[in-house]
Amino acid sequence: MTTASGALRTVTAVRYVEPLRSGGSVPGVVEADDLGTYVVKFTGSAQGRKALIAEIIVGELARRLGLRVPELVLVHFDPSVAGEEPHQEVQDLLHASAGLNLGMDYLPGAADFIPQAPDAVGIDPAEAARIIWLDAFTANVDRTTHSPNLMTWPAPGHPRSRLWLIDHGAALVFHHRWDTAADAVGRAYDIRHHALGSGRRTELALVDEEFAPRVTERLLREVVAAVPDVWLADEPGFATQDDVRDAYVAHLASRAQRSARWLPAAVPSP
Repeated sequence: MTTASGALRTVTAVRYVEPLRSGGSVPGVVEADDLGTYVVKFTGSAQGRKALIAEIIVGELARRLGLRVPELVLVHFDPSVAGEEPHQEVQDLLHASAGLNLGMDYLPGAADFIPQAPDAVGIDPAEAARIIWLDAFTANVDRTTHSPNLMTWPAPGHPRSRLWLIDHGAALVFHHRWDTAADAVGRAYDIRHHALGSGRRTELALVDEEFAPRVTERLLREVVAAVPDVWLADEPGFATQDDVRDAYVAHLASRAQRSARWLPAAVPSP
């Protein structure tokens, strides 16, 4: 169900299918009471709740800017649904994650995007520029040639294959040190190792003209409102969850207004 306008749907996990060990956070494939299947990232992982906050803010911002992101949902998780999981370290993670977690719609048959693959899905330069702009704006340090965090779905070769953005937990690096966040508002983005950067002359200036005015305070408040209160509680330096939300909005609104300071001028050619 959806609890409010702009909020994420909330589902309840009914079956834990398997862990995914490709990433350090060990997300799990979970079936829910809406008959959907989701990749769930857990609050008990080493990355903690701030990774989930970044997933929501960046993922929902990307969606509103017209980029493809699998649907995000909030997942109520009871560790008892994973009673048959044999690995103790996974059980420890799941028991530390009782309550609300974050799910991403499972895309059956999706394939990892491999930048070096000769048959990699063709990327429109304008789409590449939009993704690079988003990553530069949100200071996403984890969309590199070694870790693209992009999926093609349906699978490569399918006539409707498209690029999907996943895994934004490493973005918004400023929120790990709020006392220095102001210094990061205009910080330049290092594009040298971006998964879509090699050999492409993108249309970043045109994308900036399109995207920056759309990242308004109103849009940011709508996106940040999707973050559950419980993940914003007890943040050092803030009296209330609303104060934390205001800080996210203020930082990102200021960064959108200063795009000339952080936007890469062009993607380097080889």
